[in-house]
Amino acid sequence: MSKKSFGNRILTLYIPLGIILFFLVFPFYWTFVTSIKPERELYGPTVTYWPEELTFASYAKLFGEFNFLLPMFNSLLVATITTVVTLTASTLAAYAFTRFDFKGKNIFMSLFLTNNMFPNVLLLIPLFAIMRSVNLLYTPTSLVIAYATFTIPFSVWMLTGYLKDLPSSLEEAAMIDGANRVKAFTRVVLPVLMPSIIATGVYIFIQSWNEYTFAVLFTNESTRTIPVTLKNLIGQLGVQWDLLTAGGIITIIPVCILFFFAQKKLIEGMTAGSVKG
Repeated sequence: MSKKSFGNRILTLYIPLGIILFFLVFPFYWTFVTSIKPERELYGPTVTYWPEELTFASYAKLFGEFNFLLPMFNSLLVATITTVVTLTASTLAAYAFTRFDFKGKNIFMSLFLTNNMFPNVLLLIPLFAIMRSVNLLYTPTSLVIAYATFTIPFSVWMLTGYLKDLPSSLEEAAMIDGANRVKAFTRVVLPVLMPSIIATGVYIFIQSWNEYTFAVLFTNESTRTIPVTLKNLIGQLGVQWDLLTAGGIITIIPVCILFFFAQKKLIEGMTAGSVKG
């Protein structure tokens, strides 16, 4: 490679990629650095880009005095149950929409699409009244039901697109060999659809993990999730930056672990149907 072509590659490829990478990584770096700074550097007049003295006192205070394990458990519980419930309902619904013809099929699909056109805040008052009337207010169940109102419609549309790319001859061949519809679905369709299901599940989990609006209205002191707990660190007299940044770092760890283990299936699911044979 000549020096001229190498220089052009640096200007057109490496420098733009470096700038994009900087803007992507720097907020996470600054959040982590802020969380390990001592209080004198955190609120001092001089800005330091790396602490002179490393301290994890903010993490100890977060889990010791602030009891951050409780909102972490609540968020994990709600996000996991929401993911399982939504995936089960969405997978069955998407299979029905792609494999059966019935009256009102197009109307139902249009309703699912229309649901995503309106902001979720419009559902706050009706859902609050319903949860209070059935004694589910301030429980994890209320959050699961609330999150399902916007995760199921979108998940049905995602899985419907994936299932349309799977030929129906797969389960038809299994049924010719003696399997019924349920066995053909569980043993033939589900294994092939698994990357798409994992991709959809990651979307559902992240939406449930990060949601704030429903959580602040449907939870109390004992059932609060991470976003609500972190928001409480911002008060009228100031912001507890050490605890807030430490909580932010702890919050993104489960999502990073999820992406680490599911990245292969996630890429397969996101690109499903993009290549035609």
